[in-house]
Amino acid sequence: MVEVTIDTGSGFCFGVVNAIQSAERELKHTGELYCLGDLVHNSLEMGRLQRLGLRTIRHEALRQLAGRTVLLRAHGEPPSTYRLAQQYRIKLIDATCPVVLQLQCRIHRCFLETGDSGAQLVIYGKKGHAEVNGLVGQTNGTAIVIEKTEDLDRIDFRRDIFLFSQTTKPLDGFGQMVEAISQRIAPGVKFRSFDTICRQVASRLPNIQLFASRHDLVYFVAGRQSSNGKMLFEECKKANPHTVFITESSEIVEPLPSGIRTVGVCGATSTPKWLMEEVAARIREINR
Repeated sequence: MVEVTIDTGSGFCFGVVNAIQSAERELKHTGELYCLGDLVHNSLEMGRLQRLGLRTIRHEALRQLAGRTVLLRAHGEPPSTYRLAQQYRIKLIDATCPVVLQLQCRIHRCFLETGDSGAQLVIYGKKGHAEVNGLVGQTNGTAIVIEKTEDLDRIDFRRDIFLFSQTTKPLDGFGQMVEAISQRIAPGVKFRSFDTICRQVASRLPNIQLFASRHDLVYFVAGRQSSNGKMLFEECKKANPHTVFITESSEIVEPLPSGIRTVGVCGATSTPKWLMEEVAARIREINR
């Protein structure tokens, strides 16, 4: 008999859980709700919410939604979104993750305090990511976004630098950026770094590596568009080469190879628990 275990540390983080619950409460009462961008990067969970009445929109559509209700997802939004909503009398349900909201406030405060000094606010994050767009918005679009060492050429190392991080970036990557900037900063120039990475998300990496290493085979469940999913899958594969990426249980069509005794099921921060449970049930069903 194959032993199948679901990783208790995988699945939605607090911010995503809060956003989904906010959407479900509104939909239960009204049956209609608009959301700026996908609430979660998982097509099956999005399908479930859409059947309840959720509609995903882009920012351009806000001007056509006067008087309607719009949900702001956990990633957060720039100040311009709030101004537009006020202008068009849109009711906002703000589900911005508290960790992201706190970071937005810190960056905005730093921007105000250093505005006349010529200092540079730098954000370690993925350019174009929804959270990063919201963070950059706290600086009137002036923050410099870096994701890899090649991006450091965008920084003027003769001017003061204040470095923050997108909440979901890896700790070791942030450390590498701090080290690289420290080596290039001009003498006498101020450089301050702020580790603003969410510890709930950061702990996923070592935990999921340990989980993967303890099983003969691992099914990693995530949406194809999830950047967090892609990163965690690669780390799982390093810890256990017998790791398979799937998006849903129907992709499992054959019994396990002989010799497999333990199977682990894990996923990204955007993977619903119900989906991992379906995968576990499917594994047990075809390996009786």
